[in-house]
Amino acid sequence: MIVVSHILPALRASIAQQLVNTYGLKKIDVADKMAITPAAVTQYLGKIRGDSGAIILEESEASDLIKEIAEDIANEETPADILLLKLCRACSKIRAEGLICRLHKEEMPTLRGIDTCACGLGLIET
Repeated sequence: MIVVSHILPALRASIAQQLVNTYGLKKIDVADKMAITPAAVTQYLGKIRGDSGAIILEESEASDLIKEIAEDIANEETPADILLLKLCRACSKIRAEGLICRLHKEEMPTLRGIDTCACGLGLIET
């Protein structure tokens, strides 16, 4: 749930921002390339969606993967399955850094007394 509610929206927001700011794409083109609505792009750019996980992304070393995904989307040369693989790698990197555990502990106070939650123990396969 943490990934769906915080990490994926933050990843989408970061990719949308790069597509607009770095590659000069219009919101409608970003929506088309990302298979989302123009309203979603507006919300990502306005930090209405994806903001709750933005701090996590700033602390992560997954930023190079995120930039690569944005470049791939802008250039339209990378198949969808490879884009998905890269997105999964970004999530795995964030998890390996223990950043998802921090969000788990914020949302589930009972986890605060332990060093790491299940995702940090390797109990969940990637």
